[in-house]
Amino acid sequence: MKKLIIIIFALVSLSILYSFISKKEKIPKNITLIKVYKNKRIMEVYNKKALIKTYQISLGQKPIGHKQFEGDSKTPEGVYFIDGKNPYSSYHKNLGISYPNIKDKAFAKKKGKSAGGLIKIHGLPNGKGKIGKLHLANDWTAGCIAVTDQEIDEIYAATKIGAKIILYK
Repeated sequence: MKKLIIIIFALVSLSILYSFISKKEKIPKNITLIKVYKNKRIMEVYNKKALIKTYQISLGQKPIGHKQFEGDSKTPEGVYFIDGKNPYSSYHKNLGISYPNIKDKAFAKKKGKSAGGLIKIHGLPNGKGKIGKLHLANDWTAGCIAVTDQEIDEIYAATKIGAKIILYK
């Protein structure tokens, strides 16, 4: 009888432990707001005011400061919107960010330069998805925000055009 109690206790303990280990992270369902914290290299996704999930990210090769010109390899800062979705890009899916806005264009024009564009949230380059989280070792994009292929699949499916994105220092 004592052995049976020990076996039952062990099975119950293992079952509880397994439930904690196998718990899946929340998968976003309806993203209405995205917040990017460049200095922390994290991106948070929200449904209204409720935080759904946090992702680790890679940024532009020179991420410090606000993107001002084409080719500066910086990631923008400020309030923008998701303005497009592309499932067939050179990277595993992407969400377009509305950079440059009127202010960005005016600043660049005043300096005699192009503000650039094509800033996206995207996965890894096509065919490189196996790199996974190793891409986080350094900032490698031309100003975009990069996540793994699995992560962009989640974000892409849950984000509608028009969702707000705020990019902080």
